[in-house]
Amino acid sequence: MLLQDKVAFITGSASGIGREIAFTFAREGAKIVIADLNQEAANATAAELAATGAQAMGVTVDVTQEDQVNQAVQQAVDRFGGVDILISNAGVQIVHPVEEFEFADWKKMLAIHLDGAFLTTKACLKHMYAAGKGGSVIYMGSVHSKEASLLKAPYVTAKHGLIGLAKVVAKEGAQHRVRANVICPGFVRTPLVEKQIPEQAKTLGISEAEVIKNVMLKETVDGEFTTTADVAQVALMFASFPTNALTGQSLVVSHGWFMQ
Repeated sequence: MLLQDKVAFITGSASGIGREIAFTFAREGAKIVIADLNQEAANATAAELAATGAQAMGVTVDVTQEDQVNQAVQQAVDRFGGVDILISNAGVQIVHPVEEFEFADWKKMLAIHLDGAFLTTKACLKHMYAAGKGGSVIYMGSVHSKEASLLKAPYVTAKHGLIGLAKVVAKEGAQHRVRANVICPGFVRTPLVEKQIPEQAKTLGISEAEVIKNVMLKETVDGEFTTTADVAQVALMFASFPTNALTGQSLVVSHGWFMQ
């Protein structure tokens, strides 16, 4: 098992990509911390994992609140003895043209995506460094970490910022054998993306089918959505990679949308 007895703290993992990563890591022997804003969903997901034989716990956390983040990470350490892997995955989406974007929504988006990544990283690094066993920090970026789309100014800004944060963590963490990476998925048909389809259709004045074909999947090679399983396999690769050879790197997982 690639992650035998590693402790993975995964934010936003009661659904979508985070949930898929949690189950994938559990199958590889990891102990899983389902960290989510929704307490009931976090506990339910942890219970599902436990039913498969995995060691798992649910913790409630608003990743924009430092005290809550520190408390949630400490709960994980108290239960499992440490933190080896951080998956910073919590996110939301709000779409508007720049001139119509409310400042409060801009700040909310940056707080969840960037402040949340910073606060969870800060909290987990302390334990990783103290344990001296190395570790892996993985940020859930997006093709929008590399590219831009209409209506997504704060999302694109935040996702670009994650690449900068990962590069700094990679340099600072190297002496402690802590790696940092960014996964950059294309459109994955999660509840977050499902919500965007009618919103973009209304804003752009086109049908939902046109949003899928001509906006979301236009630049892919095959017109296919990226799957949660696709993303989870890349997360597993980064989390289990044995050396610093890939630290600081980002990988686009998008069916050919944005090729580097």
